[in-house]
Amino acid sequence: MDDSPTSGPSLEPALHAARALVLADLAAGDVARADVVSLVEDSVSHRRWWVEQWPEGVAYVTGLIAQDVQDALLERYGRWPLCPVCDGPAEVGDGHTGHAGSDGEGGPDAGPHALEVEPELGEDPHWICGKKGIVIAPVGSLAPQNPAGGTGGTGRP
Repeated sequence: MDDSPTSGPSLEPALHAARALVLADLAAGDVARADVVSLVEDSVSHRRWWVEQWPEGVAYVTGLIAQDVQDALLERYGRWPLCPVCDGPAEVGDGHTGHAGSDGEGGPDAGPHALEVEPELGEDPHWICGKKGIVIAPVGSLAPQNPAGGTGGTGRP
């Protein structure tokens, strides 16, 4: 019988909790579309394998999954989640969030910037504004975005 920390009671609840927290943040930004949720599922699968290789890392899966999804979104759609303190809300895939290799006009410091996960490899991950060094919210607790006086959505299906 395998009673390691990666089997049964500790790994699966940690992965389910991490999935739920990242999905909550995606929903807060109204970007939890099917293709984006698939990115979360891909990360969960990868991190399941990762924790099986390094059981002590189970406490870090929430932050790692958040970073994985953030990286995958950057490659496909643009920066997420955008800093609500510095830039205001914008939509993933709206053409204004920036894309990998493109910082738009004005150089790398111009335009919207994404929040960062801190600690990069640690427990209790938070979204922070890297420019101002302030904590915005724990992963899973981003506030809903209300673009241009709207009610929290992108207006897209």
